[in-house]
Amino acid sequence: MTESQPESSAAECLIHSTIMRSPESGSEVLGPVVQQADTDNQLIELWLHGRPKHTQRAYRREIGKFLDATNLPLRSIRLIDIQNYTDDIPSCLKPSSVRRALTAVKSLFAFGFRLGYLNFDVGRAMRLPTLRDELADRILSEVDVLRIISLEPQPRNRAILLTLYAGGFRVSEICSIKWRHLQDRDAAGQITVFGKGGKTRTVLMPQAVWEALLKLRDSDSSEAPVFRSRKKGHLDESAVWRIVSKASERAGIDKNVSCHWFRHAHASHALDRGCPIHLVQATLGHSSISTTGRYLHARPTDSSGNYLPF
Repeated sequence: MTESQPESSAAECLIHSTIMRSPESGSEVLGPVVQQADTDNQLIELWLHGRPKHTQRAYRREIGKFLDATNLPLRSIRLIDIQNYTDDIPSCLKPSSVRRALTAVKSLFAFGFRLGYLNFDVGRAMRLPTLRDELADRILSEVDVLRIISLEPQPRNRAILLTLYAGGFRVSEICSIKWRHLQDRDAAGQITVFGKGGKTRTVLMPQAVWEALLKLRDSDSSEAPVFRSRKKGHLDESAVWRIVSKASERAGIDKNVSCHWFRHAHASHALDRGCPIHLVQATLGHSSISTTGRYLHARPTDSSGNYLPF
């Protein structure tokens, strides 16, 4: 070791080494780690790779704001820099927006540390803001949902609303459905979607919904989209959001109804009518039964208060 080379600790050596197996003896030896990213931008692209497009857009936007605000390379950012950024977030933003922004930052630092690009996961010490569970506020009554659907005059749009509600689908799943994803089942049929987390699930459709879907078919191609845009391609997610918003206004619903509210309504109404919770979980594609169980807590059918002597 020369004078120009400072002595490294064992921990520092491990940071820059990895376990390899010797071809001669078969024993494990330390070898150099291959650098996985050379720049912050390259790390960000690796971090975003393979995520859904809307997640990529949202995360890229949040990280861009963070890096612009700190004006520092990732390796130079300290916890106090993140805390200062958190304190400067506009108070007019919703708590959910603040949490989403900080979640993106926390995720990037954790990824950079796991990859060996960062020597320390500074984001691990971050505290994310807690949120009030507003699920109960977003569950429409059966009467409201049926009024929204029945007052929609356009057949394609009505079929979209029916499918959102009957299948509990996400808007991204609705927009990507092709005719080959539909299969007849006795008097009705089923739809197979490729959903969140790379999960494929198949959902049976009630006969009334199935018939509304089949009336839309005007192409023999199995690759044609079920819900087409004016340009004959897949309908954009923003277009479905507009359809839901206008249909809700038409029905006199004084709430900012989104596509996901139909998924909430599906789960809540099915459970209210006695559907087994495991079936709701499978239909919606929830990874955990506790996620589905939130709907039971959001709209309880009984309360211990009913047993008190009023």
